[in-house]
Amino acid sequence: MLHSIARRGARSLAFITALMGAAGCALAAFPDKPVRMVVPFAPGGGTDLIARTLGAEMGKDLGQPVIVENKPGAGTMIGTDNIAKSAPDGYSLVVASFAHATNPALQPKLPYGSNKAFAPVVLIGRGPNVLVVRSESPYKSLADVLAAARAQPDKLTYASQGAGTSAHLAGELFANLAKVKLTHVPYRGAGPALTDLMGGQVDMMFATAAAVSTFIGNDGAPSKLRALGVTTLEPSAAFKGVPAIAASVPGYRVESWYGLYVPAGTPAAVIDRLNAAARKAARAPDFVRKLEHEGLVINAGPPAELDAYVQAEEKRWAQIVKDNNIKPD
Repeated sequence: MLHSIARRGARSLAFITALMGAAGCALAAFPDKPVRMVVPFAPGGGTDLIARTLGAEMGKDLGQPVIVENKPGAGTMIGTDNIAKSAPDGYSLVVASFAHATNPALQPKLPYGSNKAFAPVVLIGRGPNVLVVRSESPYKSLADVLAAARAQPDKLTYASQGAGTSAHLAGELFANLAKVKLTHVPYRGAGPALTDLMGGQVDMMFATAAAVSTFIGNDGAPSKLRALGVTTLEPSAAFKGVPAIAASVPGYRVESWYGLYVPAGTPAAVIDRLNAAARKAARAPDFVRKLEHEGLVINAGPPAELDAYVQAEEKRWAQIVKDNNIKPD
């Protein structure tokens, strides 16, 4: 009987060892096919630019192409939900941004339940939003905007890349703290919003720096947009001569950020591999060169950095949404 028990124990140990070996081989081979990176916005915006530039660099390190898919709509929830319901194998990522931290406070029911449906990979970077108007706009300063908004409540319109995004909440917080009334016009991404802004269909936008820097006329290029203020507490070195909105509207602060998530349950070893590739990509000369005008501060640390940052932002914006009675459109 003892021999029988011993044989069964040996077989069980061999089976477990084989399983562990197979798992190890699978992880060692990751990735062995293209990786999918979902952008929950339409093409042409700042998040799309960051995703495509980062993805190209990550592909070099991973040895597989990183294919960017745009899935806009519902304040980023369509694309985000797509990843939440994907296999937790590391082959599907989402480029998360500001809305990822604010949607829990704004939306009564998230299709994926909560942000616990995701596992953090990396916080790519953080930067300001910029209040911009078209170059031909009669508003030449923040004081002009405030005066116009106070003279004719609800007449001034501001675009955003979707409800719950940084451009939306930046406008809501501005209106609440400055005690003015503005009309929000949401789009399915920064690209369409900026097209209408430059076409004169909307008056202004609290756009991400990544989305508008090429239109502001850096390095002597023709300017299609005029920057009136940045949303960080202090002026940004990337936008010389542009004041912080907080200087005119005390207490005002909004920060954009970009991070990568995978579905919860993705193996830690796979997350570590993706994190290493993303950290290397975020410091690659081509990535830095394309984003040097946006004032983006590169973080690119361990997964826990993204987790801690977003939890803090989620808590901060939940209080702001409650205190200012901000509602989704």
